[in-house]
Amino acid sequence: MSELITPNLLSADANGDPALLRHVGVRRLLVVSGEAHWVQRQAEALCRQTPGDWLWLGGMQPDSIPFSKARRLLGQEYQHAVFDARSGLDVEALAIVAGTLRAGSWLLLLVPPWHAWAQQPDADSLRWSGQSQEIATPNFITHFQQQLLADDEVTLWRQGEEGAIKPLTPRALWQPVNGDPTPQQQALLTRLRDAAPGVYVITAARGRGKSTLAGMLAAQCTGGCWVTSPSRETAAQLLHCGGAELPFWSPDALLAHCQSSSVPPLDWLLIDEAAAIPASVLQALVSHFPRVLMLTTVQGYEGTGRGFLLKFCASLPRCDMLTLDQPLRWVADDPLERFLDDALLFRDTFTDVDALNPATARLPAVVTKRLAPAWLSESAGLHRYYALLCSAHYRTSPLDLRRLLDAPSMHLYGAQRGEAVCGVAWWVDEGDLSPALAHEVWAGRRRPHGNLVAQSLAAHGDEWQAPCLRSRRISRIAVVAEQRRSGIGHALIAAQRDTASDDGIDFLSVSFGYQPELWAFWQACGFRLVRIGSHREASSGCYSAMAILPISEEGRQLATRAEWRLAQEWPALRRIIPLALPLQLPMTELSILEDAEWRSLAGFAFAQRGMEPTFATLTRLLGRSGLPLPALRMLNAYPHDPERGVTVFSLSGKKALLQRWRDETAQALAELDAAVCARWQRWTQPDGFRLNK
Repeated sequence: MSELITPNLLSADANGDPALLRHVGVRRLLVVSGEAHWVQRQAEALCRQTPGDWLWLGGMQPDSIPFSKARRLLGQEYQHAVFDARSGLDVEALAIVAGTLRAGSWLLLLVPPWHAWAQQPDADSLRWSGQSQEIATPNFITHFQQQLLADDEVTLWRQGEEGAIKPLTPRALWQPVNGDPTPQQQALLTRLRDAAPGVYVITAARGRGKSTLAGMLAAQCTGGCWVTSPSRETAAQLLHCGGAELPFWSPDALLAHCQSSSVPPLDWLLIDEAAAIPASVLQALVSHFPRVLMLTTVQGYEGTGRGFLLKFCASLPRCDMLTLDQPLRWVADDPLERFLDDALLFRDTFTDVDALNPATARLPAVVTKRLAPAWLSESAGLHRYYALLCSAHYRTSPLDLRRLLDAPSMHLYGAQRGEAVCGVAWWVDEGDLSPALAHEVWAGRRRPHGNLVAQSLAAHGDEWQAPCLRSRRISRIAVVAEQRRSGIGHALIAAQRDTASDDGIDFLSVSFGYQPELWAFWQACGFRLVRIGSHREASSGCYSAMAILPISEEGRQLATRAEWRLAQEWPALRRIIPLALPLQLPMTELSILEDAEWRSLAGFAFAQRGMEPTFATLTRLLGRSGLPLPALRMLNAYPHDPERGVTVFSLSGKKALLQRWRDETAQALAELDAAVCARWQRWTQPDGFRLNK
């Protein structure tokens, strides 16, 4: 290939001319691979030669947009874009940029030298790998390269090779939308205008016009409509099509209004990107409106909405499912959309269950196996297991695919009946931190990447040495819907339990939204409840819970201590966590917890530990102290309104109130025993765990 691209090459080639691409309604991908300076010159030459606004993401261009700000582009349209992936490939930003390009556009993807790319450190890995430094991502890049080479309509130019535009498959002329409803939209509009009271859900991929349809419904509606969405920007297209007077509410503000005031007679509540709103909020909102239309994206950079359909919509007494599948801003089988769907597994659906229907066939025995890294090179295996994970979970994003393929310490276990996949469990190694770092996590001064349960047991559960143990957390578990409650999940857990000791694991762990039936499953698998969070999870609307299954003797000791502590503290904690827990342990104070009480209180008074994990111990301190401690006693009296003290004590804000609580705790400890208090204060300081108490 020549040192510089032939002038006007895109426009000169019928397969690359933007005007001709627009006539057939397609967008195309051109990958430029080589040394950084060579790739830069090719991209700049193409931008000069081909008219367009040429949006540029990533890299060091003066006007380039950082990948982290790509979401600001949602709802906008551009003619051509450059995506600079020479330092790292942010696939979420790539999908967003592709969604902004209208028919007739080129997307230039700039990448490192082809044969070195898979072994080059990827800056994007810092977001999802749990590592403090960039790592190479050979599995995903190899998969991505294979998809590029397999697509006959992707053009690849590599330094040192002759370049040419790949021909397009012949297509008919494209008829772009003119602002009127498409036949598919019109059919849904007619149905919704005559709809009986109930909940209606429209699912669609990006670019299918679901927000436009909702706006048309609002504009044609004779009664009132309200709109809610995770943000006003997310609902921009709906609001534009619905008219300037269409009221918009944030989900939390709308729910507060519904609970405190009467809702006027309305025809519809329109909820854009419903899968991104906590299920508990949606559940509460739908009861206040006669008709609710929810819109959700079934795949893409935001994460799949399949779990939303399974977990939320199935719980509603009446829910009509509708769909739009015809793209509006480009033609069906658009080359750019097709490539991203294939490379990021956006459109994979799980189908293995069709071959093994329990109602019509005798099922073979379940066989579990640890999936070696070799499975990643098998496209069919990757697609089947990942599709099952997507089908069963609330949201799955391209970050999950990247993490699964290349993040260190990932383990996948599969379950099959014969040749058919029926279950999958994804485990992540945690812990093995140094005592010094674990102590800093306990003190609230450090929170390194990863180690969700291991760190939480130290930062919130007062088990400061828990992150020093080696643990393995279950990140995802999925079983095909038709074969649930048949022992597959238990078999997957047992397969990990039986091999964990050989890997030097001290305990297995799980973090989940607490529901009695879900806890019953984990308890039946041998897990022991060790922590309940004080806040509801955004995705499930449930209080977060953590449980561990001990493997080693150190793990068993940890589980016993943590169980006792939860039981001891629950009488106080249930004042701020309205749950009925089936705790079987006696709830009497034990002298063996005395040191733990001092440690917890000193960590709050003299380090950066939070109030919630110390609340129960603080209430016991108040019972032992004769000091006034007005701020702490007000917290104890009004645990659901901790900020009340800001007003009563004329403080500047929540930070000042927190410091007031810390100061009063220090006073109470010193009054209780000044010498012991001083020793524990020294213990809370960096490396203080090395000192004798």
